[in-house]
Amino acid sequence: MGKFDSYKIDLRSLPLGVSERSFLLDNDFFAKVEAEEIQKGKLKVDLLINTTEASFEFNFTIEGIAIVSCDRCLDDMELPISTMGRLIVKLGKEYAEEGDDIVIIPEEEGSINLTWFMYEFAALSIPLKHVHLPGKCNRDMSSKLKKHTAKTEDDVEDFGIEDIVVTDDNDEVGDVDPRWDALKNLKEDNN
Repeated sequence: MGKFDSYKIDLRSLPLGVSERSFLLDNDFFAKVEAEEIQKGKLKVDLLINTTEASFEFNFTIEGIAIVSCDRCLDDMELPISTMGRLIVKLGKEYAEEGDDIVIIPEEEGSINLTWFMYEFAALSIPLKHVHLPGKCNRDMSSKLKKHTAKTEDDVEDFGIEDIVVTDDNDEVGDVDPRWDALKNLKEDNN
C-alpha cells in the first residue's frame, strides 16, 4: 500500500449524482508530501463529488491551520486557512491537463489520487508574505536582523522593539554616530 493510497478515489465506483468524502491533512500528511510551503498543520478537507455521465466535478472546502515559517524571524507560525477549490475530471485515453481545473485520467486506470491537488489548494491560499503580528517575532532574531537592516518607521512598528543604534564596533548606544549626520546633510543638499 502506497503512502497516499487513502487519498485515491476510484472514479468507476462513484454513483451518479452527489457524493461526499472528507480528509484530514495533518503533520504526517505534510511530512509525506515533502513540499516546502507547508510542512505542518491540521486541515480538514470536505469534498463534494458530482458525478455525471461525462465527468466528475470535485469541489473542495479546506479549513484549518497551516504551520509555516515566519519570513522575518524564521520561527514557526500558525496561519489560518480557509479556501475552496474545484477540479473537473474526465476519463480518456491518456493523462492530460486541459486547463487549470480540468484533468483527463486514463480510462484503464480509472482512479485519481487527490494528494497533490489538496496540497496545492491549501498552499495557494497562503499569502506571499507571512510574518508574525507586531511584537510576536522571536526577539533575539529580530534584534539581530534589526542590526543589519536599514530602519523605517514601519520596521520599528513591525519588530515591536525599541530603536537600536549600532556603531562600527557593533556596540549598542543611544546616540547616532556624527558621521551619519554628515552623510544626511549631503543627501539633503542634493535634494
